[in-house]
Amino acid sequence: MLKILVVRLSSIGDIVHALPAVAALGQALPDAGIDWVVESRYAELLEDNPFINRVIALDTLGWRRRWHSFGAWRAAVRSLEEIRSLRPDVAIDFQGLIKSAAVARLSGAAKRIGFGGRWLREAMAGRLYTEQASAADGRHVVEENLALVERLGVRPVDRECWRFPLPHSAAAEDRVTKRLAALGAREFVVINPGGGWTSKRWAPAQYAVLVRELGGRLEYDVLVTGSPAEEAMIGAILKESNPARSFYFPSTLMEFVVLMRRARLFVGGDTGPLHLAAAAGTPIVAIYGPTSPARNGPFAADDITVWNEDLSGANRGYAHWGSGRGNRQTYLEGVSVEKVLDAVSKRLAGGHGA
Repeated sequence: MLKILVVRLSSIGDIVHALPAVAALGQALPDAGIDWVVESRYAELLEDNPFINRVIALDTLGWRRRWHSFGAWRAAVRSLEEIRSLRPDVAIDFQGLIKSAAVARLSGAAKRIGFGGRWLREAMAGRLYTEQASAADGRHVVEENLALVERLGVRPVDRECWRFPLPHSAAAEDRVTKRLAALGAREFVVINPGGGWTSKRWAPAQYAVLVRELGGRLEYDVLVTGSPAEEAMIGAILKESNPARSFYFPSTLMEFVVLMRRARLFVGGDTGPLHLAAAAGTPIVAIYGPTSPARNGPFAADDITVWNEDLSGANRGYAHWGSGRGNRQTYLEGVSVEKVLDAVSKRLAGGHGA
């Protein structure tokens, strides 16, 4: 049996974008054994994946924080031993970093496949591969990932056939059901104003206007989601918008997946939650810039992306929001609230997504 090791350590969106390639690999080589190395904080995204035999969870963030600790070194060595015990024939590095390429190399796999050229995020990583692949014909990042598994004989996969086997959690389903019932929320749209890069995020002030306008125009409730670190920002958005049927809805990763399967619409920028929503088939209005939606945006034909191709500066007044030191940050500009509201109306009229 051919043993294949997949290396995609992080993050949420990048793991989601690798799922169709691994699914295609599993379908093309049903007798192969596929294992996946991932950061522990994202491992639950791979639970019950029918194409994966085993998930090896690493805590590289914890190891770096405790690099001086003997316990951290011992945990790292044990993880490496676990990976080597798999005895993979092939390792595929979807990440293109030195650390991910090192995992592939240290696995002992004789054949190690990774990106080459401009698709390689850190050039030194390429020295640890035995084969490098380009993705010259790939427009979307999912297509780039599929180019790697094509080196093992997997045929190209049409966009309509991409598979995202997200996990199902009965416990998360139950928790979300009870919380929605407590809010009285049956039909709802989800707005996610956060994200890792400020430059990819619409300004909180604009989200506040959007929440207020949607509350007055839609028959649905509005649920605002985000990470614990974004709670203060979300609270400010809700306070500014003063909505009647809008709520902050914090969630775990699995609860968010459940929420996406039930939402009538997702609105947000280029961040992990949007990519989870796309994988779940949730209708999407995406707010993009400066990254290209063609490469990593939503892919359902009916989804709508409002992109700052024309930086008219109409919203430059929203570029800085908040008070006090450290709060003057430049947000995504050139996308008006009116454009997003129009996109929301059109997308809701179009029905469900993928």
